[in-house]
Amino acid sequence: MSLLEVNDLCVRYDAGDKQVHAVDGVTFNVDHGETYGLVGESGCGKTTLAKSLIHLLDSNGYVESGEIWFDGTLPEWEDENGNARQEIIDDDRYPVRADGKTDLAKLDNQQIRDVRWRDIALIPQSAMNALNPVYKVGDQITEAILRHEPGTPVAEADERARDLIERVGIEPDRADDYAHQFSGGMKQRAVIAMAMACNPDLLIADEPTTALDVIIQDRILEELEALQDEFNVAILVVSHDISVMAEICDQLAVMYGGKMMESGPMGEVLNNAANPYTLGLKNSFPTVEEEQQELISIPGSPPTLLDPNDGCRFAPRCPFVVDECHSAHPPGYDVEQAEGGRRTEAGSPDMHRSACYRIDDLETMRTDAQKEETWHQNTTQTH
Repeated sequence: MSLLEVNDLCVRYDAGDKQVHAVDGVTFNVDHGETYGLVGESGCGKTTLAKSLIHLLDSNGYVESGEIWFDGTLPEWEDENGNARQEIIDDDRYPVRADGKTDLAKLDNQQIRDVRWRDIALIPQSAMNALNPVYKVGDQITEAILRHEPGTPVAEADERARDLIERVGIEPDRADDYAHQFSGGMKQRAVIAMAMACNPDLLIADEPTTALDVIIQDRILEELEALQDEFNVAILVVSHDISVMAEICDQLAVMYGGKMMESGPMGEVLNNAANPYTLGLKNSFPTVEEEQQELISIPGSPPTLLDPNDGCRFAPRCPFVVDECHSAHPPGYDVEQAEGGRRTEAGSPDMHRSACYRIDDLETMRTDAQKEETWHQNTTQTH
């Protein structure tokens, strides 16, 4: 049974008299102990998607529709008679369904505060600036433990904080230091230790290796994997770096313009890409496997999402666009069926899926996508 099920999620930002369609109809599952990656260009909606799971959007952002089913601790709520309840109940009026999963989208502010840290923890995008400069690093971890486990003795919480710091490769005595006494890599590790303070079931890592050199990046990724093995925590990784995803992810989703363009097992998505946008992303990243690889950029710019087009979000930049692409954004098609020349909608979010109307002409797209002239022909571009 999956840990997290996101169904047809739509997230909006109010921008004056208009709305930004930041996340639009996204569906995916994350299993217990699994690493799931969200990759895409800046502004594609991946960070908004991650933050919306635990209600950390900016004040003008909100979940407009969709469901976020999480297999965690049941929340407490009041029924129509004002009585407190905390049980599995098959009733649409309550945020808990018959299998025990809770719809996080329907929790109020107090209920979601209880979920954060204890059940779902976040490593924020600005992790190196996330530590409070006037509190000792160890005290900040201790505070998180005491907030969500109020019966814990302070001495025990302090000891757990030091143990966590040691587990991420920092001397436990450094718990008595302040953030300015840590290097960038040490700050990143300390934030990871803080996120693991209450042994959550899901860890959201938003650009966990940004601004770190490649050696420190590798160590951070190794430490995340070690913590995952030890605590069986699922990790939702947000990054624009395909190489990071290739190293740690079990499942991968490629986002563009608030939509999920392709998703499935990491090896399938990277080695058998089945969407023009994914093929374009691969062209723009270097690889050590080819001696003289020429990088090919995707022309144009991502959409603003203030007034998205009715068709495929990638259509204005896509060299394989056809008339059907302008009608509506395509559903997720089964890639395995498409490789046999059949265009069939995928039946499960865990399958290798691609949102492309040209999916039944997959081999032609894969071949032509490797040619620079394919991408730099006269296509309509979004600016």
